[in-house]
Amino acid sequence: MNVHSPTPADFAHVREWVFDLDNTLYPHHSNLFSQIDVAMTGYVSELLQLPREEARELQKAYYRQYGTTLAGLIARHNVDPDDFLEKVHDIDYSWIDPDPALGEAIKALPGRKFIFTNGDRKHAERAARQLGILDHFDEIFDIVAADLVPKPAGSTYDKFRAIHRVDCARAAMFEDLARNLVVPKSLGMKTVLIVPHNFEATFSEIWEREDVEDQVDHVTDDLAGFLRSILPGL
Repeated sequence: MNVHSPTPADFAHVREWVFDLDNTLYPHHSNLFSQIDVAMTGYVSELLQLPREEARELQKAYYRQYGTTLAGLIARHNVDPDDFLEKVHDIDYSWIDPDPALGEAIKALPGRKFIFTNGDRKHAERAARQLGILDHFDEIFDIVAADLVPKPAGSTYDKFRAIHRVDCARAAMFEDLARNLVVPKSLGMKTVLIVPHNFEATFSEIWEREDVEDQVDHVTDDLAGFLRSILPGL
């Protein structure tokens, strides 16, 4: 694992660029996901008529057990996924600052670019549009395209690869959750973990105390800077 800038040669072969959305393309410090988190707690509270504290505990339990709160609610309570996704993404996207430098770096990458998210397409489009980077992507693979099965399930990566004919030997994936890089690494992708600025203080939380360090090729807290550093080799 390399926590420093890569050499341009490390990514010279890559022509398939795969990016997670939340806390990856838009930064952790924008705190946008906190709005979604609050909305999910409210949804669980209203659905099951629970006090907010109990609803939040259940929400997090479903997240840990099923990979997403939505997957748990479908399995346990047969909720309408469209209703859930619409309500929890009814948020203020102005919390995200436009990032022209990131847009220019992504635009300069050779080959195809994808957003691969456990959220839905509308959320990805709104967030990417606010960042100013939406037009630089070829396609969005969302939780609906994944048949509501979230990362890190292997079947979800298989669907993504099959639909878009992704050549994993020429691919790189960027994620803020190390566990979501385990399958891409096994498929032959270059893997990059995106962490918050000054991440050293919360390093154990970023790894989520899972033994997945060997699945991460590089770590950065500056996605735009990381991409600029590899462009000369591309």
